[in-house]
Amino acid sequence: MATLRSWVLGRDYGTSAGPKRFPAIVTPASRRPLQLSFWNLIEAHVLRALRTEHGVPVRAVREALRYAEREMRVERLLLRKELTAGGGRLFLDRYGELIELSASGQIAMRQILESHLRRVEWDEWQFPIRLYPFLSSETLTEARPIVIDPAVAFVRPIVVSRGVTTAVIAGRIDAGESVEAVADDYDLSPADIERAILYERAA
Repeated sequence: MATLRSWVLGRDYGTSAGPKRFPAIVTPASRRPLQLSFWNLIEAHVLRALRTEHGVPVRAVREALRYAEREMRVERLLLRKELTAGGGRLFLDRYGELIELSASGQIAMRQILESHLRRVEWDEWQFPIRLYPFLSSETLTEARPIVIDPAVAFVRPIVVSRGVTTAVIAGRIDAGESVEAVADDYDLSPADIERAILYERAA
């Protein structure tokens, strides 16, 4: 949460040369009160992937955002399906070519599309409409048991197969009910219940 807060609001930190400021990267839907939109969730999801899975430095992310907006008129780059990462660099797949999002904007070799972008579902206009989050940073699999859909359950994460929220499941387990009893009530498998709990604990 501290990292997400820094990405959204920025933060001050001390150095030997005096205090400095870490500027925000993601613009929240509202600052007062602080509110994040579904699109903000997607941006944070992709930013986390770039930082932890692909080793893209924060400075490179900032340069890419500036370059994409200034030179390519691409706003909110972290929401774009064409975004690709490789070797600590960012690229935008445009018209069959990969444009490196750096000061030069040079054409680069095609890199593998990161697994995190495959967790986002896009509509016909290429806007993100659903997110299938990983259960934790240690479980980077292709399984998609949990979905976050802004049109369902007020953007609360739900179990895909039955539509019940992960918070409700975790709440019943925390209240002392057994995994088997909760699974039986919702016609889910014990594994589904455990995945929902894992997601809630990792969120």
